[in-house]
Amino acid sequence: MIEVKGIKKGFEGRTVLDDVSHRFEKGKVNLIIGGSGSGKTVLMKCLVGLFEVDKGSIEYDGRNFSELDFDGRKPIRREIGMLFQGGALFDSMTVLQNVMFPLTMLSDLTEEERIERANFCLQRVNLPSSNHLYPSEISGGMKKRVAIARAIAMNPKYLYCDEPNSGLDPKTSIVIDELIMELTEEYQTTTVINTHDMNSVMTMGENILFIHKGKKWWTGNSDQILQSENPELDSFIFAGKIMQKLRKN
Repeated sequence: MIEVKGIKKGFEGRTVLDDVSHRFEKGKVNLIIGGSGSGKTVLMKCLVGLFEVDKGSIEYDGRNFSELDFDGRKPIRREIGMLFQGGALFDSMTVLQNVMFPLTMLSDLTEEERIERANFCLQRVNLPSSNHLYPSEISGGMKKRVAIARAIAMNPKYLYCDEPNSGLDPKTSIVIDELIMELTEEYQTTTVINTHDMNSVMTMGENILFIHKGKKWWTGNSDQILQSENPELDSFIFAGKIMQKLRKN
């Protein structure tokens, strides 16, 4: 579980996050949604320590991440897996080498053990025979699956996904969503996703945080969105008339 308590963050006198508190739950797909400039990307960067909060705290299973120095954060960072927007694979490395990268950097495994673990992760994302290929030789959907395999290589307790369906066609997006849901349940990770994809919101939104103008504006799940009477949320997801039709049906 990850819990943020009253965090504030600003840049050059401009407040971007204003007293945001929320609990990201273990074993669930937790979504952060909001319009451009709402503060959702800044929130995710605060969660992983790329930005320091001005006020408030971020806790990982009771450990106050905000109060720890660089060395003190290392044990928590080893428990974090990250799926970057676009995949962010290394073009000069093979698929297998990409997945092995965090194991080489952060684990004490032998070379043989790293290869075994990387191949297991590739099998888990249904890419058992692509380890010799380079990113330029595989499709966009396959790149995302390789990036997921790399993100779970260290068996993380916390999994962050930044726009996991960016650049993918609708069919491939469904495959990625289903894979993330399966892995979240299987490994009981605390999965946090920053997304604009409303199909993903409706499919896997177990715990949704909607941020509007830097504030926590609404929380709930995908079923509760249809009953929401929050005008900003309605406008963001469906736009007025579509929402009215859904409610009547």
